Amino acid sequence: MFTGLIETVGQISEITPLGDGIKLTVTGPAVLGDAKHGDSIAVNGVCLTVIEMTPESFTADVMRQTLNLSTLGALTVGDAVNLERAAALGSRLGGHIVQGHIDGTSTVLAVNDETSMRVVRFSLDRSHAPLVVDKGSITVNGVSLTVSRVSPAADTEQWFEVSLIPETQTATNLGALKPGDTVNIETDIMARHVARMNSFAAKTPERREDLN
Repeated sequence: MFTGLIETVGQISEITPLGDGIKLTVTGPAVLGDAKHGDSIAVNGVCLTVIEMTPESFTADVMRQTLNLSTLGALTVGDAVNLERAAALGSRLGGHIVQGHIDGTSTVLAVNDETSMRVVRFSLDRSHAPLVVDKGSITVNGVSLTVSRVSPAADTEQWFEVSLIPETQTATNLGALKPGDTVNIETDIMARHVARMNSFAAKTPERREDLN
C-alpha cells in the first residue's frame, strides 16, 4: 500500500527485454536507504517488486499485462519517474490509500498555467468515469491528487481536472506534462468497492420470505 506522496523523482537507467516483458532498472537512491529484495516501490504509480538493487538503483521485472495497462512500456532510458516506497505500518497517511494497481492510462487534454496553480485536464474512459467524483481522490503517475472538476455524466467524452500546487509541480514529474502526454491513473479504492457491490445488487433478485 502507498500514500501517493512522492518521495523522489528517479530516472530510468536500463531497460532489458525479458520474455514478453521487460527488466526495468531505475536510479533513485532516496528510496533505497532501507530497501531490500522483495520490497515494493511504486514507479509512476505502478507497484513493482525489487529483485536486484545497488546503493543507487533497483531492478524490477515488469510483465506484459502491466506493460499493456500502463505507460511503463513506453518508457525510455533517461525518462523521469515518480518513486514511492510502500507505506510503513504506523506512518501518517498524508495522501490517500493507494494500491499501486492502476486502472489504466489517461491522456493530457489541456494545461492551464495562467495562475500559480497548474490546472491539467485529463481524458477519462467511460468505464472509469463513475469512480471519479468532484473533490474526490485520484492517483496520477503515483501522485495523490484531489479532483477539482469533472465532466457532466451526460457528456460523450469524459474528463477530469486537477490543480497542481507549485510543490507538486517541482517535486514530481507532473510539472512537465503537456497536451498529448499519457499518464497512469488509479481511481479511489472505496469507489471501486462501492461500484462492484452495486453491480451485484442490481442483479440480485428480491429475496422472498419463506412461507413454510
